[in-house]
Amino acid sequence: MLDSETILTFWIASTLLALAPGPDNIFVLTQSAVHGKSAGIVTTLGLLTGVMVHTCAVAFGIAALFQTSEVAFSVLKYIGAAYLLYLAWNAFRARGQAIETAGDGRVKVRKLYLRGIIMNVTNPKVSIFFLAFLPQFADPQRGSMVFQFLELGGLFILSGGVVFFGIALLAGMLGDWLNKSPRAQSMLNKIAGVVFVGLALKIATAHR
Repeated sequence: MLDSETILTFWIASTLLALAPGPDNIFVLTQSAVHGKSAGIVTTLGLLTGVMVHTCAVAFGIAALFQTSEVAFSVLKYIGAAYLLYLAWNAFRARGQAIETAGDGRVKVRKLYLRGIIMNVTNPKVSIFFLAFLPQFADPQRGSMVFQFLELGGLFILSGGVVFFGIALLAGMLGDWLNKSPRAQSMLNKIAGVVFVGLALKIATAHR
């Protein structure tokens, strides 16, 4: 069981990390600006679900594989980069009036949610980061390490969620204003495409 001092310290550290520019918060900002704040919120939920996967991987030792196996690390990072390039291709091809404003809302929500999960899970550096970050706040004398890692992962999800939801709301308001113009929509898609390419390159060139 974590003590209050550890919880407070970890919460502050996690919030600062979530605020630092990185693939996840840039991804939320882009999705919110292009598709609206609700899209950013759903994408955030997907990203946070991905964080749950990484938390469990660390808690049960799976993440160690990505630290010791160059092949596993490379396969996962290239899958993530390829997916981001696919999103970039779709963004470059999209026209102003075709920014996912119609169709089955349930399909759109599911697509955005899965997009967030894939974006997070296919970034092996997240697992390795958790593998290095979480143990600093755990102590065998406080009981089960697995339970402590799960607690820390839950706190990270909460603090990251607060930051990402804030980004989604702010970027969504900007997107709502810009989306009144099809020309602005087209520009936002192209900007999103450039961001996706940049994130793909960042992941593809990452080292352990």
